[in-house]
Amino acid sequence: MTTIPGGAATTQAIRPQTALSEPGIAPVGDRSSGWRRRVAYVVLIGYALLMFLPFTWTVITSFKTQADSVRLTFIPNPVSLRGWENAFTELDPAIPVLFANSLGIAIAVTISNLVLGSMAGYAFARLRFPGREFLFLLVLATMMIPDPLRLVPVYQILRSVGLLGGNLQYVGVVVVLAVAAPSIFLLRQYFMSIPVALEEAAKLDGAGFFTTFWRIMLPLATPALAAVAILQFQGSWNGFFWPLIILTERNNATLPIGLVLFQEQYSTRWPELMAVVVIATLPILALYLFFQRYFVEGIAAAGVKG
Repeated sequence: MTTIPGGAATTQAIRPQTALSEPGIAPVGDRSSGWRRRVAYVVLIGYALLMFLPFTWTVITSFKTQADSVRLTFIPNPVSLRGWENAFTELDPAIPVLFANSLGIAIAVTISNLVLGSMAGYAFARLRFPGREFLFLLVLATMMIPDPLRLVPVYQILRSVGLLGGNLQYVGVVVVLAVAAPSIFLLRQYFMSIPVALEEAAKLDGAGFFTTFWRIMLPLATPALAAVAILQFQGSWNGFFWPLIILTERNNATLPIGLVLFQEQYSTRWPELMAVVVIATLPILALYLFFQRYFVEGIAAAGVKG
């Protein structure tokens, strides 16, 4: 209570003076947290540059001569486009054919994994049937079986149904890679993280299992579907083992098989090889740049609930 000269009285709120109200004094802990953030940024940027170094070296080597490609130099001396010219002129089949073959197989495998993997993942996540957990463990167990171990029975099955000749070889590759256990696992985990109340509300409106799956669950699983699409497209685009075994006709070869053509018996033509590697990397890079937000969300949300 203070008295104003003249007899009037007024009340003033007395504010305690703290360190926060004084200019130039930062809150306790701000300085240390700022340093930790800077250190984290430095470490992450350094790690990103380290991971980008192999791709940078690939691009640089593609502009070198054959003699200069075996030297540890970052600047080509001299700069040569011979590797790119030979990559487009000496490959048989040509790069456009290899690119089209790889793209067709990768798109077909990605679509089949999205369709079959989402249905299987939803069934394992929501449907109740005898032996569900045991069957899911069997699906996960298939990830421990290497492809060379399945080579003989898979090859015999494909030969018996006639998928090893002509353009049907493409179908054989797609059938072998039609659905993968990681796709089912990621989608199953994501479906389990979606609240059951949404499905119950759909059932009250008269929706069946397939309607609930198609109209409710599948749109909500967009991040997981994007993650599966990126992983499967990358895996089938870079796939070498099954295309090498099944695509026996030369014109049906894919880009990874075309890379082997520049590896001779006693030497490797590094500029040509690196040029084709750069071309093969561009679709994967573009796909990840467009869908990286969904990819990160899908991978993160798939581990929320098990």
